[in-house]
Amino acid sequence: MSVVIVGAGQGGFQAAWSLRMEGYDGSITLIGDEPYLPYQRPPLSKGFLLGKQELESVTLRPEKFYSDQRIELRMGECVASIDRAARKVVLASGSSVPYDSLILATGARVRRLADREALYLRGRDDAAQLKDRLDRAESVAVIGGGFIGLEVAAAARMLGKEAAVVEIQPRLMQRVVAPVVSDFFRELHETHGVRLMLGSGDVPRADLTVAGVGVIPNVELALEAGLTADNGIVVDEHLRTADQNIFAIGDCSKHAQRGRLESVQNAVDQAKCAAANIAGKTQVYAAVPWFWTDQFDAKLQMAGLSGGADRVVLRGSPPKFSVFYFRGGKLIAIDSISRPADHMMARKLLAAGVEVSAEQAADENFALASLVNR
Repeated sequence: MSVVIVGAGQGGFQAAWSLRMEGYDGSITLIGDEPYLPYQRPPLSKGFLLGKQELESVTLRPEKFYSDQRIELRMGECVASIDRAARKVVLASGSSVPYDSLILATGARVRRLADREALYLRGRDDAAQLKDRLDRAESVAVIGGGFIGLEVAAAARMLGKEAAVVEIQPRLMQRVVAPVVSDFFRELHETHGVRLMLGSGDVPRADLTVAGVGVIPNVELALEAGLTADNGIVVDEHLRTADQNIFAIGDCSKHAQRGRLESVQNAVDQAKCAAANIAGKTQVYAAVPWFWTDQFDAKLQMAGLSGGADRVVLRGSPPKFSVFYFRGGKLIAIDSISRPADHMMARKLLAAGVEVSAEQAADENFALASLVNR
């Protein structure tokens, strides 16, 4: 038996490790197109840009870990195609690797601006180049008011640079948070001296321009192999593609019910689920999605998916508060700003599927834990 994993990011790494933890004893080959050992991306836009972490510290495990776990690494190699009939992946070098099960963890790439020169942040090389340029710049213009753009802007100000954020939408992080959360982070950035240009496409002159305008899932390999893709490789509840021997996880996959999610948690939990299924355990992917971003001294932690919410309720007040999202009277998501206990409780509430009323959510004297511990 052999498993090949294409993509050596956090999801690919977790899939390989989880296979061993599930008792899978066959061969595992982990193929990555970057020359580095698998690493975590979140610190690249946080601690690394601020000089609090070295680039080497983002490595997930030393090389010895892989040899001890009998995981064959093929770093710096690109998969050119998948031969589904012969069950093998063909590398750009011309060699091939056979598989019984294949996991696609191909991730996503940054969406690039066609009409403007800018730096982007996705991988280690991007981060190294951005930090070098940021250290030498006096002013930074950031295009995009999402997580990455705001984290870069915050880092720039904390390093003493002038910073401006250009966002075409009228509010920050508009796609994923309620207006009250957008307003809080607008005030936070303005208080720290970031110039916000909302509802605008005019980019000010600066020593350095950075763009954070979303990503594009890497589905080309799957499409060329005849698999179904629609803003992500389409998978079922077990994370299988149209080919029962091929799974897709992480940023490149589109779950039948949840759609495509971009987060470390999603990549890691989907990796665990796919590994369990390959190891012979029938497992449905049902993990509660969660996300986070650090900006200045505020941490936003999100649990669940707030899309389609028809009621929003606040618990607490700025600068430390939580936002509860309801749809049809049912709790669907919770955003917590500098209230980590609320976030942990949010994940428990959503996982348990218990009923929470808007009145209970808003009442800080009501113990939400009582709903889970019944």
